[in-house]
Amino acid sequence: MTRPATRQTLIDAAESGYVALLALVDTLPPGALEAEFAFEDRDRCARDVLGHLHAWHLMVLRWFAEGMAGSRPAILGEGYAWRTLPALNAEIWSRCQDADLATTRVALDASHRRVLELVAAHTDEELFTKRRIPWTRSTSLAAYLVSATSSHYDWAAKKLRRHRTTSAAASTPPPLSRPGSSRDSSSCIS
Repeated sequence: MTRPATRQTLIDAAESGYVALLALVDTLPPGALEAEFAFEDRDRCARDVLGHLHAWHLMVLRWFAEGMAGSRPAILGEGYAWRTLPALNAEIWSRCQDADLATTRVALDASHRRVLELVAAHTDEELFTKRRIPWTRSTSLAAYLVSATSSHYDWAAKKLRRHRTTSAAASTPPPLSRPGSSRDSSSCIS
């Protein structure tokens, strides 16, 4: 997908990515929604992935509020830098463990709407001109917003598609042997 370059393409990409992500979540069988991933990963279930997205929405909203109030927000948070991003994401994971999937999904929906309202409140120039908004330093406001929405939704969808595939494979019994096949079928009949 092409990276958004206007307010409307940013809104469209964020909204279509979010709708697609939720559609994917809705296609997961009930057992897979709560099940732990069958692969090694920091995020271990659908709730963790959605909680991660919600946390990043809240961070970008905080950065915006602090920056527009004249502060220089600590991007990522106090004590974190881009090189320590895995530690921050592990902390986010830990904070998400007390919420259930339904609560997390409601919170994510609310934070997604707040981020889209933020996008809609700005012009293309305010969003896409580098250094236009001082707290963004050498980048643009849109760079943060794309990262917290459409790009992150693509990441989440890939992870959940992998989960759907691996959980379906794990729950599917091996195929029965066909007559004349080289596999021993005696285990199918006692």
